Amino acid sequence: MRQISVTDLNDWLGDAERADPVVLDVRESWERELCALAGSVHIPMGQIMARAAELDSAADLVVMCHHGGRSMQVALFLERQGFKSVANLAGGINAWAREIDSSIATY
Repeated sequence: MRQISVTDLNDWLGDAERADPVVLDVRESWERELCALAGSVHIPMGQIMARAAELDSAADLVVMCHHGGRSMQVALFLERQGFKSVANLAGGINAWAREIDSSIATY
């Protein structure tokens, strides 16, 4: 399972010649109410086993959480389920807020 930095994800999202990845946010609903990346898909970590079929196993997925720990566990799970292109967002939304978009709330 590979790691992707917030800088690399930001570059990817800004590259018009490259299809955007599915950004999967596995945080709890209350965390998303505080801050979220626009366009991200929300499936809380505790629901991922039951809802993984909602995701395209052939799509590029970038899994994110608050700091990167929960998302790493989910990314490993998805790889074991046969997902072809899964990356963990190193540092999570906290790193995104600190390095990319300071308008996003931190907690």
